[in-house]
Amino acid sequence: MSYQEEFITFMVRSGVLTFGDFTTKSGRKTPYFINTGNYKTGAQASKLGDYYAACIQQNLPQGVDCLFGPAYKGIPITVAAASSLYRDYGRDLPYCFNRKEAKDHGEGGTMVGYQPKAGDRVVIVEDVVTAGTAVRETIELFQHVADVELTALIVSVDRMERGTGEKTTINELREQYGIQVFPIVTVREVIAFLHNREIDGKVYIDDAMKDRMEGYLAQYGGK
Repeated sequence: MSYQEEFITFMVRSGVLTFGDFTTKSGRKTPYFINTGNYKTGAQASKLGDYYAACIQQNLPQGVDCLFGPAYKGIPITVAAASSLYRDYGRDLPYCFNRKEAKDHGEGGTMVGYQPKAGDRVVIVEDVVTAGTAVRETIELFQHVADVELTALIVSVDRMERGTGEKTTINELREQYGIQVFPIVTVREVIAFLHNREIDGKVYIDDAMKDRMEGYLAQYGGK
């Protein structure tokens, strides 16, 4: 089993990837939902870091100076990924994250951890990108921090949904900002792996759920 297939199983077992009737922040009615806020144990954090580290190592084996985690959900993911990169691949990369509100005492500023400097090649580590808001906020944030190169974005799942136009949000980010985007898995890979497959004795994507998810992609999917 590939690490991507292991990751899908891990999300299901962690209660992060769920199926039913949900409404996204944009108001779309979706038959599945990904809530990384449901990771809540040390073992889960460690395994999550391993999957992100594997994705980073596979797609960015070099040319990375810093990992950045957007507040809030990106923070623990980035710390876990940095830890796994060191433990599994010997890559001791610095990491940082932002405060939602700038600190006006002590050392001050909006950044915590490593302080990025001009020329640094920074990789954004996020959970799921839907509208791309957090990424655009990160790009704006770094304009006031340092003249860095935002080289890549790592996300857990590419929902493959349209952004502001006909293209997927991820493809929009690639074109608008020249940033590479690497998901651990795509929703189509999730469908292909879980369709009529039992996880701990339960089938999460049967024929009916597959039809609902395909219908959702037909309605909201992008190019």
